[in-house]
Amino acid sequence: MANVSVAAEWQLLYNRYYRKPELYPLRWKNIDLSRNKVACAPFGGPIAVIRDDSKIVQLYSESALRKLRIFTSSGVLISDTVWKNPGGRLIGMSWTEDQTLICIVQDGTVYRYNIHAELIEPNVTLGKECFEQNVVECIFWGNGVVCLTEGGLLFCIPDFKVMRPCQLAETGAEDLPNCMAVIEPKYTVSGNVEVLVGVGDGILIVDEDGVQRVDGEAVQGPVQKMVVSWDGKYLAIFTHDGRILVTDINFKGVLLEYNCESALPPEQLAWCGLDSVLLYWDDTPLLMVGPRGDPVHYFYDEPLLLIPECDGVRILSNTSLEFLQRVPDSTVSIFKIGSTSPAALLYDALDHFDRRSAKADENLRLIQSSLPEAVEACIDAAGHEFDVSRQRTLLRAASYGQAFCSTFQRDRIQEMCKTLRVLNAVRDPEIGIPLSINQYKLLTPSVLIARLINAHRHLLALRISEYVGMNQEVVIMHWACSKITASLAIPDATLLEILLDKLKLCRGISYAAVAAHADKNGRRKLAAMLVEHEPRSSKQVPLLLSIGEEDTALMKATESGDSDLVYLVLFHIWQKRPPLEFFGMIQARPLPRDLFISYARCYKHEFLKDFFLSTGQLQEVAFLLWKESWELGKNPMASKGSPLHGPRIKLIDKAQHLFAETKEHTFESKAAEEHAKLLRIQHELEVSTKQAIFVDSSISDTIRTCIVLGNHRAAMKVKTEFKVSEKRWYWLKVFALATIRDWEALEKFSKEKRPPIGKLSTFLFNYRVQDR
Repeated sequence: MANVSVAAEWQLLYNRYYRKPELYPLRWKNIDLSRNKVACAPFGGPIAVIRDDSKIVQLYSESALRKLRIFTSSGVLISDTVWKNPGGRLIGMSWTEDQTLICIVQDGTVYRYNIHAELIEPNVTLGKECFEQNVVECIFWGNGVVCLTEGGLLFCIPDFKVMRPCQLAETGAEDLPNCMAVIEPKYTVSGNVEVLVGVGDGILIVDEDGVQRVDGEAVQGPVQKMVVSWDGKYLAIFTHDGRILVTDINFKGVLLEYNCESALPPEQLAWCGLDSVLLYWDDTPLLMVGPRGDPVHYFYDEPLLLIPECDGVRILSNTSLEFLQRVPDSTVSIFKIGSTSPAALLYDALDHFDRRSAKADENLRLIQSSLPEAVEACIDAAGHEFDVSRQRTLLRAASYGQAFCSTFQRDRIQEMCKTLRVLNAVRDPEIGIPLSINQYKLLTPSVLIARLINAHRHLLALRISEYVGMNQEVVIMHWACSKITASLAIPDATLLEILLDKLKLCRGISYAAVAAHADKNGRRKLAAMLVEHEPRSSKQVPLLLSIGEEDTALMKATESGDSDLVYLVLFHIWQKRPPLEFFGMIQARPLPRDLFISYARCYKHEFLKDFFLSTGQLQEVAFLLWKESWELGKNPMASKGSPLHGPRIKLIDKAQHLFAETKEHTFESKAAEEHAKLLRIQHELEVSTKQAIFVDSSISDTIRTCIVLGNHRAAMKVKTEFKVSEKRWYWLKVFALATIRDWEALEKFSKEKRPPIGKLSTFLFNYRVQDR
């Protein structure tokens, strides 16, 4: 009897059964589809409703106030807003893949709304031509739209995530197209949008690069309506003489042809999966046509809206939402009247078992060899059911058969139970997402959870993510941010406790991201308290800087020991604070101070000198001055008798005075003084000799060079000024005279008095022998 009651609801189209279960009686009130523009999101998504301004309404009535309302698929109001957008009449409205509502008005302006009816800025325009010519028609697909203007121009937004409009090639037709259809980029060879345009007696394929006319058996006379299948492989065409044709997307042959009773084009033409096509006219039955056999009629006394899905069509009316789909083969094998398949016998065996009948054992013996297939069919049929009691019965039948089947995978039933629990939870009328199992697999659990949290169904999203073993961080993060936005009246301390109670459920969650959202909403104190709980310094420190907590940021960066983080804080404070305040912050912290000094030694000498002066480190300033004088000496101009020697000497003099103020640096003070004196003498020598060969050479080299040049008086002056010892003086003069081979002068010098360097005569003899 159960089989009879189930199968009695089916309709046979050739050799395939179709069913049309009611998903929800709609909870909305006073919604007339014939007087409204309606946009329904696929995958059981929300429904947007707004009064059609081309329809007449009673003045001052409630419906005269034009509102954009968003409902769940069960008719529960999610949000609404007054429509205030200028730009002329609303031409088209559709949902994107991420459930953003796109509204296109007459002047080509694109308005975007989220699921809470909040306008998303900025608005986008399709261009000057659309503004001047007005948009008359819009064809949407998953994540894009093609618009037709009064002048016959086609404009396209290929991806709503980028929102970059482009103009397609001009068709050259004098009249506006009869109809249009879009082949999505993912189904075209070129990877670009292709638009099928019904013009005159044929069809044109239009893209950005050009226009191509279609030749084929299916194109014979004007085309009044077209629609591309869900997978982009087939095209349904309604012709001028009332025929419905189905061809492949390349127009290589007609796969289906049916003569309709009316030659008027249907108001809606939609694919039901990939097996049949639906045609809808006002005041006539809904017509379903398949490849062969007689069509099926469905009778309604109210307006309808067809919502194509990957495995069927949702049928929306004023009072209910139904799902028309092909009956799965597993379900047919169990519930078809008179079925003797193994799955049907297993289902019957469970019924006998419940009634304590021996017939149950008899059925099991009949299907013993096919028991795994029967169990799998029951599991699969349960997955395709919307009725919970029937799901339970089918799974019980599968479990009953599994007990006698040792080769069947034990976790298959558990997986299906898990999937059905998720589906039944979101199908609840309060949630209103009537996903089929095929839609759920195509959508994926992660996208479903994202849609739930966008609809602020955080508790359900959290339970589902936990149940299917997914990371809960995304759900908790979104809840925390939403809670902050909606709790402006709650004190910071109280709200912090509420947030921490939930945030601690997820290990490794980013407190910094929640704190950033709090700061963005003007709750800086709450942000500072939240960021204290962030364990990762790399996320904690930048946020502390953004909310003005530089002292805390520097402390946290220092504690982390990460030099990159410390530098980040240092550069931030350096730009924000006065120098003296900055110096005071780093002076007592060794790591930031040392890193600052290391950086400033290479790039910021003047700033580093200010720091050392502010902290009383005069010797460090002196060393910097001395280093600057040395670097100044490397300047090519300094070797050409330029005035750069003067600044160098002044820098060394300043360094000498600073060294002199500290008792610990007497040696450095004396060295700086002698260095300045030597530079002065060397500069004078270069001026007098007109040779740039003295500056930055040592005292010994200076004496030797003077002797080589024959300037013995200058050499003696350097000796006297820097108190060069007699022994060194003799060695320098001997080597200098030997270098220029002035043997006579060398011999004379050796006889002046006893040399302090030992056997000079032996040295002279060896040197002269080598010279010969």
